[in-house]
Amino acid sequence: MKKIENKIMLITYADSISKNLTELDEVMGRYFPGLFGGLHILPFFPSSGDRGFAVVDYDSVDPAFGTWEDIDRLGREYYLMVDFMLNHASVRCMEFKDYMEHGDDSPYRDLFIHWNEFWPDGEPSEEELAVLYRRKEQGPYFEFTRQDGKTVKLWNTFFAEQVDINPYTTATRDYYERNLRRLADHAPLIRFDAFAYASKRPGTSCFFVEPEIWDVLEIGMAPLKESGAEILPEIHENYQIQMKMAERGYWVYDFALPMLLLHGLKTGRTDRLIHWLKICPRKQFTTLDTHDGIGVVDVAGLLTDEEIELVQKDVGRITKPAEEYMKFPSFIKKDDGRKQTYQLMCTYYSALDGDDEAYLLARLVQFYAPGIPQVYYVGLLAGENDIEALKRGEEPRSINRHTYSSEEIEEAVSSPLLIRLFEVMRFRNSYPAFSGDIAVDDELESGLLSVVWRQGEYRTALRADFRTKSYQITYYDVESREEREL
Repeated sequence: MKKIENKIMLITYADSISKNLTELDEVMGRYFPGLFGGLHILPFFPSSGDRGFAVVDYDSVDPAFGTWEDIDRLGREYYLMVDFMLNHASVRCMEFKDYMEHGDDSPYRDLFIHWNEFWPDGEPSEEELAVLYRRKEQGPYFEFTRQDGKTVKLWNTFFAEQVDINPYTTATRDYYERNLRRLADHAPLIRFDAFAYASKRPGTSCFFVEPEIWDVLEIGMAPLKESGAEILPEIHENYQIQMKMAERGYWVYDFALPMLLLHGLKTGRTDRLIHWLKICPRKQFTTLDTHDGIGVVDVAGLLTDEEIELVQKDVGRITKPAEEYMKFPSFIKKDDGRKQTYQLMCTYYSALDGDDEAYLLARLVQFYAPGIPQVYYVGLLAGENDIEALKRGEEPRSINRHTYSSEEIEEAVSSPLLIRLFEVMRFRNSYPAFSGDIAVDDELESGLLSVVWRQGEYRTALRADFRTKSYQITYYDVESREEREL
C-alpha cells in the first residue's frame, strides 16, 4: 500500500472511465501514464443509491466492480483515498434492517437518531427549525414503519435511501471501529464524507457545531490511530471552516479555488485569487471540480456578493439549455428562512465556456497552488455538460458525471489542449521544487499572477496574464545549469 505523496490525484468512479476496477487499472496505464500518483475511487461498496454514497456495507467491494484484491493492486501503484460516511448509512444496511425487524430490542436501535427523542420537547420549535442547516425543503427526517407496526421518525439529512447515525452511542462506535479498521487495511487516506452534519445539538444549525464537531472527528479517528491512516474531512461551507480545521493539523480541501479562478478568468482580475493563495492552508488538496457541483458557499468573504453573483449569472447563461431538464432545485441551504445557492451544476470546462486557453490556465494555477491537486475524471478530459443525461431523467449532478467510452477517451486525449495539460501534469509530479517553499507576488499590476516554488537548487515559476489568458512556465534544469521554459 503506497503512502500519501505530493503527486496529483485522480477522482473517479469505478465505472466512469472503465467498466470495473480491473479495466480502470488498464485505462490508467494506457491513456494516463505518469499523470497521477494518487487515486480517489468514489464509493465502490455495495450501495442502494446516491451513486454509491448510500453504502450497504463496507465489508466487500461491489461485485460489479471487482474485489479487494483489485483495490489492493491499484493501491500498490497509487496512494488511495476511500470514502467513509461518518454521518449516515443506507436504509438497506444490515443494522437498519435489524432495527426495523426487532424494534427496540435491536442492538442497533441507538445507531440511529430518533427525531422525537432528539428534541427536548419531542418536536423542534419554530425557532429551532428555522436555524437548521437544511439540504432539502422539508425537515431533515423520514418516517419508517417497523415490523411491530410502530412508525418512527428518524433523522435523514439527505436522501430517502440514507439514514443519519448518532456518533456518540456504543452501537455507532462499534460500527465505526469495525468498518474504519477494514478500510485502513487498504488505503492510507480516508475521506469523511458529510462529516459536519454529524455534530447535532438542539437549538443550533446542527452543522459543524462546536465543540461537538471536534469530538466527532476524534471519535472517527480513534479506530485509525493504530494503522496510521489519515483523514480528509469533506465539507462544503465557508472557507473559514477549512482554516479552523487546518489550524488543528487536519488535511482540508481547497474548495474556494474553483470560484476564485472562475471570477479571475471571467473578469481579468487576479487580486482576489492572489489574496487567497497567500493565506490558504498548505496541508490541503486542491480542486476545480468534483463529483458534485462547483461550490459557491465556500468563497463567501473572499469574493463579494456582487462578484459571486457575476460568476453565477455567467454560469447560469451557459447552463440555461439544461434548466428545463433539472427536476428540482438541488443543492441549496436554508438559513433563517433564506435560500442560498450551494453549488453550481456544471462541468468546469463548460463553466469557462469551452475556452481552451482559459481552462488550461485554470489547471496550471491549480497545479502551482499550495497543496496536492485533485483532478476529477470529467475535468481530466475537458468534458462538457452532459445534457443528454438530464434528458434521460437523471439527477441534476449527472450533468457533470458523464460515463466515457474508450472511443471518447481516445478522441479526447489526442486534443492539443490535453496533450499540453498532460505534459504539465507530468512535470508537476516529477519536479522537486513543488515540495519546497512557495512565493506569490502581490505587488504586480491587476490581472497578472506570479507563483514561484523553490527547494534547494530547484525552482519553477508560473507567470500568467488573466486578461489575455497567456502564461509562461520556467524551471531551473540542475543538470545543464540553465533556466528552461516548459
